[in-house]
This record gives sequence, C-alpha cells and structure tokens, in this order.
Amino acid sequence: MEMIKTDCGLCINCCGINCYVEDGRLVKVEGTPEHWLNKGELCAKGKYLVEWVYSPTRVRYPMKMVDGRFQRISWDQAYEEIGSKLLALKEKYGAHTLATWTGSVGVEHFEMAAFNQRLAKAYGTPNFFNPEGICFRTRILARQITFGRYPVEEPRNAKLIILWGHNPDESYFVIANDIRERIKKGELKLIVIDVRRIPLAKEGIYLQPRPGTDAAIALAMINVIIEEDMYDHDFVEKWTTGFDKLIEHVKQYTPEKAEEISGVPAAEIRRIARMFANTKEASILEGVGHLNQYANGLQTERCFCILMAITGKIDRPGGWVTCPQIRLADLRVPVEEKNLGYEEYPVFHQFNKRTPPYGSASMMTTAMITQKPYPIKAFISSGSNPALTFPDTKRFLEGLKNLELFVVIDPIMTETAQLADYVLPACTFLEETGIGGFPYAISHCVPYIMLRKKVIEPLYESKPIWKIWSELGHKMGLGEYFPWKTDEEVAEHLLSTSGVTYQQLVEHPEGMYFGEKVYELYEKIGFATDSKKVELYSAQMEALGADGLPHHVEPHQSYVANPEIAKEYPETLLTGARQQEYIDAQMRDIPGLRARVPEAEAWISPVTAKKYDIINGEMVGVETPRAMIKIKAKVTEDIRPGVVSVPHGWAAANCNLLLDATLRDKVSGYITMRGNACRLVKLA
Repeated sequence: MEMIKTDCGLCINCCGINCYVEDGRLVKVEGTPEHWLNKGELCAKGKYLVEWVYSPTRVRYPMKMVDGRFQRISWDQAYEEIGSKLLALKEKYGAHTLATWTGSVGVEHFEMAAFNQRLAKAYGTPNFFNPEGICFRTRILARQITFGRYPVEEPRNAKLIILWGHNPDESYFVIANDIRERIKKGELKLIVIDVRRIPLAKEGIYLQPRPGTDAAIALAMINVIIEEDMYDHDFVEKWTTGFDKLIEHVKQYTPEKAEEISGVPAAEIRRIARMFANTKEASILEGVGHLNQYANGLQTERCFCILMAITGKIDRPGGWVTCPQIRLADLRVPVEEKNLGYEEYPVFHQFNKRTPPYGSASMMTTAMITQKPYPIKAFISSGSNPALTFPDTKRFLEGLKNLELFVVIDPIMTETAQLADYVLPACTFLEETGIGGFPYAISHCVPYIMLRKKVIEPLYESKPIWKIWSELGHKMGLGEYFPWKTDEEVAEHLLSTSGVTYQQLVEHPEGMYFGEKVYELYEKIGFATDSKKVELYSAQMEALGADGLPHHVEPHQSYVANPEIAKEYPETLLTGARQQEYIDAQMRDIPGLRARVPEAEAWISPVTAKKYDIINGEMVGVETPRAMIKIKAKVTEDIRPGVVSVPHGWAAANCNLLLDATLRDKVSGYITMRGNACRLVKLA
C-alpha cells in the first residue's frame, strides 16, 4: 500500500491529508499528524473522502441533452459542438454574450478559476463570475480601502478574540480547537457576537444582536474607546488620517443608541469595548460571508477595520497582520470591455483602479433575463451548483430559459448539471496534480504552500478541469493561450513567479514556507494608501458616491426600514448557516454524512414557535414575498426570538428560493442573504 501526502481541497482550510492507495484505488484517508494546521485531525467531510471520490453520482463521460434525455457523446464531439456554438454566438451577439461561473471551490482549486478566466478572456468576454461577487470580497476591499492592503487575522497569537458572526466549529474546526485549548490554559479570552448562540459562546461573553445591526455595535464601541481615551494615541497620530472626522461622526452612536438599534445592552457594549481596547493582542474574527451579505455589508467591514486601527492592532502580533501572499502566474488575458456592475457599483469595481477580475454576480441574472445591457446567451458553470446555491433561485432559473448554450463542468451530476445542454466530467482534486494550500496565507496568516498531488488516475473519462478548458480553447482556435500538456507543466508555470519551484515542493511533500511575516511593516514601507497611512475616513469612497465613514444601515425589509412588509412577514430570515458535514451543496449523497445530518432544519426560538403553535421536529413552511419552502423546525433557546435560521445547500429545502436578488448592498452590489423578512406557516 502506498501513502501519499497531499492537502484536502474540499474547503478553504486545505488540511494536510495522508492518502493510502492500493492497486490504483484510494482505500483510506487520514489527517497528516505533522501538518501545522490540522495536526492529524479531519472534519466530518474529510473522513468521507473515499466515499466522495467513488460516489455513484460521479459524471463518467461527456453527455448531451437530446429530447429531454442525456446521451453519451465523445470528448471530440463535445468540444466540436460547444466550440462551434460559442463561435457562432460570438458572431451573432458579440463576445460578451458568454458568461462563465466558477464556484467557491475555485478558491482552493486555483487552476479551476485561472483557466476559466483564461478561456473567457481569450474568447473576449469580460463576464467571468464567481462567489466573490456576492461573498468575501468586500472584506478584502474594506481593508484595502482602509490600509491599502489586506492584513489577515492572526488568532493564534491573540489574547482576546471577538468571534463576530462566526461559528468556527462548523467551518474552521482547527481554529475552534485552538480557541478551546488556549482558553483552557488561561491564555485567551473570548467574546462572541452572534444572532445564534454558537457552542463557543459558553466559553466567554456572549452578545445576541438583532440581525443586521453589527455596524451600530461597532460604531458604539469606537465611541466608547474615543470618549474614554482608550485609543492608541501614538499609532493614531502617526499612522492614521481622518481621526478628527471620526470623532465627530461616532458621537451619534452612543452605546444607548446602539442598544436601541441592536437590542444589545449599552453596559455590555461598554464592557467589550474596554476589554478590546485594553488588550494589546486582540483580533476580530468573522465568518467567511456572513456579515458582508447584509444590506450594509461593506460598511460593516469598514467599522471593523477602524476598530482594529484606532486600538493599534494592525501588523502587531495577535491582531490583523500583513502576511506574504504566494504570487502565482497570472493567466488572465486583457479585455477592454468593463465587467457588469462597473458603473452601478463603482466602489466595488473602481476603487483605487483595482478592478476585480469578476463582475457583480447580482447583475449576471439581470442580463440573462432582460438582455440588457446586452444578451447573455451562453453560460458555462464549473465546479458549482448555482441552480441550488445562487441567491434567488427563481431568478437564476428564469435566466437559464433565455440561454442558447448551457454547459456544466463538474465531477458530480448536480441539480445544475441536470438542466444543462452539455455536461463534461471533471476529475476531483485527488486525481490531478496542482497547487495545494493556496489559501493558507489569506485564511490562516501563514505563508505556506504545498503541492497537491495526484493520488489516483482520473476515474472513468474525467479530466483535470484545466485540461477541459484548454482543449475547448484549442478547438475554438485559441490554442496559443493553452500551450501546457500536463499537470506538472501547469504547476511549474503557475509557480514560476512565486519564488518557489515545482521541484522544491516535490522534495518537500509536507509543504514549505515561502515567506516570513514582518510585524509593524508600516514602519518600513508605510501603508499602501494614497496618504501612506490608515485612512479612517475615505475621500475616495466619497468621490465614488459612498459615505467616507460607515453608518448603520437597516436591512431592507426590517420592521424599522419597511414596517408595511413587516406586518405580513414579521420574522427575520438568516440563510446559509454552515454545517461541518457539508460544503455548500456538496456531499449530501454520502450516506455516512446523511446519517449525521439527514435533513435541513430551521432554527427558531421557543418564543417564536409558540407564536405559530409549532413544536420541535414538525415540518413547517418558511415564507418570504418570493417563495415558501418546507423544512423541519428545530426549536432551540440558541437563537434570538423573531429570527429564523435556515442552512443552505439542501435541494428539498432550498433557502435561496426565499431570497430576492434585487435587494442589494448599495455600495458593493452584493445580494442580501440575511436580514430579510419572513414568516412561518403551520402546515399541519
């Protein structure tokens, strides 16, 4: 039996794994004991990698929809027909008629996103989309606006952590384990701010705000820190601009005002503000997409930046630290035409002339449906299941009806694949060699990289996804953009700009450090803003039509912002709660995981349940102005009264049916997935 060390590409953590192969078949997967991150442990998903790889739902060969049924076709036929149709559509509508989409797995699977973009841009379309157009990117952008770069949370050196809308037990189990261990040793104090009482809440101070009011709490904390003279005078005076404006701005956000808005007692806001300001090594940790998917997402992120800055916790141990990022080769091809959303959401697309490589996802379905500003008639989805995971499912499905070509590239026969004109089988990350551990620096503040190694040969007729994009490109006459022939050649090219070689990673199967963190980096190079300082107030944001300092903004459908809709839909909806057993919509076909979590459950408090005469475990309706889904009720004290929390990724209880893609953060363009109005329906 052969043992191969690699990393797990199921999620952004990229834990170290040991894979055992016998007679060419994967037979066992264990955590790598010496790996710096997971130290031999695996989450529930990782323990079922073997079952996932050999899932009966794998796509085994290229398929074409003919008269409502899929027919097996050859790769040559698939490439010929798809390529010909794409060229014909380009001739008819222009290159921008093609939109390509990569799921969140494209973050930890670098080649997937890179080759998707390369084909799209070589074809001539600006329309590459991915989840960062509706998730996470605003966190990066808020820090770039404030600091000119992206400092990363360094919780392992912190003595105080605020888990703000973050449940690491379900999404970052390695961080949850570390937090518990350090609390037990007396090395760490914890504050949890969350609508749901997460398991870690019992380990420290717990605050339960009304959904969508986090900015008000943060602004009140800033108010207290300034009023009580607890800010870092030396850092603020030397390294920030706009502090005078901030002083005046936050006077309106007293703890009492924040209590009125959020429901969190003023005394508790003062308490945590003092703790945070007076702990040198402290950090705010938030969930991957939770807080930036409210109506005020980007500006809430700005509040956190300001809190960290005025207390002197930037580029200092335990705070937010500038971590070297691996510089992989850029495969993008320049396209002059602007992304969708460029004009509508200028802060997101134009700030500091840092145009992201993807368009505003909220605009994608609009263009499909209305054919404005131009018709999108071809759509290629890779490594994703947007028919189930894209917010406002009805709108997405309506957009699909107007397509003339719909292609899905995926290892699994997903709900989305079942709707496609063509389905192409990609292999899993265990069946190809590539860049491993790419997100370590941005997720864990550790400049480390691995080689993701091919553990077994691609199953059936599946191929590495980079090769599928490349071979399609060759068929369309774009071969000059795709000269690579093997996984190894691709990896060598991607690493060519990084300072790390492919051979070095072969020689170090456990991975290696590619850089070193430098604390107080600003003392050497300043900050990467126009002023070379931390910009608490952003003149650029104001010039682009947004507020230069953040405010609290009510969720679109709250009882404060829209009392009329709240009369009919008096509860508040949260969607997207994470579950360790699953990642997005993946792995629900694994029996062992379904045994652990067999179905979706809507969390509601006993107070809310009593209002609707609902008992624990019964099937109920969760309804919004967009739709109603049926789901099992979980009645629990661990959620704020008046709130309904629904997980995502369940086909039988698809929370995205409940969402409205026209309700957006006016600054970022993100579709609001939390804080929406809903009601419960008694079914029996």
